[in-house]
Amino acid sequence: MSRLVFSPLVIAVVLLAGLLAYLYLPTTGEQQRKSASATPVKVAVVQEQAFPITVEALGTAKARESITITSPRTEVIQNINFEDGDVIEAGQLLVQLNNSEELARIKELEANIAEAERQLVRVKNLAKSSSASEQLLGEQKAKVQTLQAQLDVANAQLNELAIKAPFSGLLGLRQVSNGALVQPGDVITTLDDTSIIKVDFSVAEAHLASLAKGQTVVALSSAYPSETFEGEISTVGTRVDPVSRSVQVRALVDNADRKLRPGMLLKITLQKRVLNTLVLPEKALVPVEDKQYVFVVDGEKVRQQEVKIGVRRPGLVQIIKGLSAGERVVTEGTLRVRDKSAVRILNDTAGE
Repeated sequence: MSRLVFSPLVIAVVLLAGLLAYLYLPTTGEQQRKSASATPVKVAVVQEQAFPITVEALGTAKARESITITSPRTEVIQNINFEDGDVIEAGQLLVQLNNSEELARIKELEANIAEAERQLVRVKNLAKSSSASEQLLGEQKAKVQTLQAQLDVANAQLNELAIKAPFSGLLGLRQVSNGALVQPGDVITTLDDTSIIKVDFSVAEAHLASLAKGQTVVALSSAYPSETFEGEISTVGTRVDPVSRSVQVRALVDNADRKLRPGMLLKITLQKRVLNTLVLPEKALVPVEDKQYVFVVDGEKVRQQEVKIGVRRPGLVQIIKGLSAGERVVTEGTLRVRDKSAVRILNDTAGE
């Protein structure tokens, strides 16, 4: 049997390989263990940006002008000059009531006035030649004036029988028909000026100083979820309700396309001011009792940091104290980390 002989060079190579395995293999394993134990998270960078401070309220839409068209007198409808939902102009004739009696009365009075004026001219001529007394002249003048007054009354009564639109707007449903007998108070239709919508809403007295006539507002309706309607404050109430501690505000919202209708519920948003402040995604907050915390990335770990927050907006929150611009904060994975937990950041762009 041959004897196995180890040279010094072979022995040195084996010893060196063992040393390297001793030095490096545990470290690699430790790194793998660390990587496996790190919590995957997503982060966002704390940024200073413009942050509008807004006030939100609910209000009910009202027409700029709104009336119910009724009959002023008991009479038969002679003619209807509109259809349901018509857009009409101010002064447009809507309903003509039977006016034959008034027209005849006017013709009679006009004839009597013409005769009375002729008699007045004759008496004046006689008075010049002293053939007629001043008393007779005065009586004839009074007769002409009386007949003229009666004609004015008859014309007014005739005008009452012509029901016209007092302002431009949108008519509602017709409630009467031709030939129907209507009485005072009977509803004929409705008329709404919806080119401008009035919205009354309440604002807490804490915001009173930031309210002003002409301030821009934005209205939202569930009927048109993807649209906004702009308007402005027309009036700020002169009194604060001592019970609710709020003030009434009226806004006028442009409605040229007549999409908004009286009675609709509108969400009103008005901008108080714009702050240049630190802003974070709201999902980064971790509430603990009455305090708010975030997890700030510090190297390969995170530290729990208490913050003081200000105004919230959907998805965003104002940071008043506790953070500095440029710091990275955990936004996804906050429930899986603790103070000094190791983390593995998933998003390359920290602002995502």
